[in-house]
Amino acid sequence: MPASTLHQNLRVGLDALRANPLRTVLSTLGVIIGVGSLVAVLSVGDGMERTMREQLATTTSVLFFTLEPETTETVDGQQFPRDTFPVFSVADARAAGTLAGLTGITAEVMARGEARDSAGRVRRMVAVSGVTERWFTLTPVELRAGTALDEAAVNDTLAPSAVISGGLAARFASADSLPGPDAMVGRPIVIGDATFLVRGVTADSSPMESAWVGLPMATRAMPPTGRPRAVMLTGKIERVEEADSVRAAVSRWADARFGEGTTRLRSNEARLEQATQGILLFKLFMGAITGISLLVGGIGIMNVMLASVTERTREIGIRKAVGARGADVRSQFLAESVAIASFGSAVGVALGLTAAFSITALMRAKLPGMSIYASVSWSTILVAVASAALVGLAFGTYPARRAARLDPIDAIRHE
Repeated sequence: MPASTLHQNLRVGLDALRANPLRTVLSTLGVIIGVGSLVAVLSVGDGMERTMREQLATTTSVLFFTLEPETTETVDGQQFPRDTFPVFSVADARAAGTLAGLTGITAEVMARGEARDSAGRVRRMVAVSGVTERWFTLTPVELRAGTALDEAAVNDTLAPSAVISGGLAARFASADSLPGPDAMVGRPIVIGDATFLVRGVTADSSPMESAWVGLPMATRAMPPTGRPRAVMLTGKIERVEEADSVRAAVSRWADARFGEGTTRLRSNEARLEQATQGILLFKLFMGAITGISLLVGGIGIMNVMLASVTERTREIGIRKAVGARGADVRSQFLAESVAIASFGSAVGVALGLTAAFSITALMRAKLPGMSIYASVSWSTILVAVASAALVGLAFGTYPARRAARLDPIDAIRHE
């Protein structure tokens, strides 16, 4: 169809709508309500999902992952220990830490070991961890005295340092008649077969007594074993939205550095996926309900267009008598139907955004501490507008085809 003809049909259709403004507005109410409801539901749902992700990122371990060596292999359904597997080092942790999207990554190996004071008066079985310096920034461990292990302390094997728990420091301090656990900072203790200088004391109140040493000194602080202990890399992702891509990048890095199938990556994304699926089900359910409103609006458009065809039968006959084709008449009525739907979608989007922001403001007022805000995206607006246009086309097709099929002579004679 030539552009000039299409433009003329659109102009005629819009003129017909302006000739009956009240009926046009009434016919758009269903579309306005449907589009407004759809925009409100999607915007509030997106805001709830964003708030949920932020809360999970700050209160759970969904941002953390663990890269472990494969220390066993399965043969005929039975697991057997592997003779060789990657043993991560400080250099591996620092190399992985350069990957984009990571807050940091640390290497860690854990075992039970013996700690005693330099005089041998106190002997305790403690949880010994060999770590790198990033461990203290990635975990919520607070120091009550001293400082954490830094890069220099981790690498220092000639005068190694350790951080010990408050409970262990209290036992050593009591045995040496010191004024308190904080006084253990700067004093030597023996862990395994090596002497460490206490660099810091944690503020934890856990009954478990622990000690942290630099990863290069971990083998001396722990009981000897016949095979290397498995070291794991623990990392934290900056943004929850990038969790999947960052984990995939870490897996590719591990495969390239150590070989495919030699490591496995564990994470706690299952909880995030469950919550995300719950929000998605909510949006789909509410979207289906609001879709009914759009269908009702489409039926209203069809009724109005059928009434318009009946009222303008004589006009249609005259147009066809002077040369208008059936396609011209059909495009005119489709243009009117889409125009009604487009007008309704524009008003509905504005109404839906207003409702979304009002609803989230009410939720914040009724739920103190809940920082939920409506999240508006172009995809939400596009879905709403496209849905309205599709409704206009679908429900305007039958009246348009009915108008296009009118016989010119019978239409002119119509009263």
